Amino acid sequence: MSEYAKVQKGALKLKGVGSVSAGKKKKKKDRESKQRMEQVLSNESDEDVNAKKTFMDKRTPAQIAFDKMQEKRQMERILNKASKTHKLRVEDFNRHLDALTEHYDIPKVSWTK
Repeated sequence: MSEYAKVQKGALKLKGVGSVSAGKKKKKKDRESKQRMEQVLSNESDEDVNAKKTFMDKRTPAQIAFDKMQEKRQMERILNKASKTHKLRVEDFNRHLDALTEHYDIPKVSWTK
């Protein structure tokens, strides 16, 4: 027991942290809420001014053409997928599987027969 006699008992004492009951900070709700309301009002007026400005497209002609082609291809894909029913898709998939070679089949294990 003499080895444990030197152990300090009680709560840990951390640097820069006082006791729990000492020095509670007062809340500054009212001042902060007023500042937030002012910021919201000023942001709304700024958005109105920005909305009135015209939108300027900063893309190059090549980027614009690329985006148009992407949209066109995406619409073609959507129309192509929407044209087939589930039953037709399953039939096409089965035809594809029938056309595959038997390379992926499970090989015969026994060579004796």
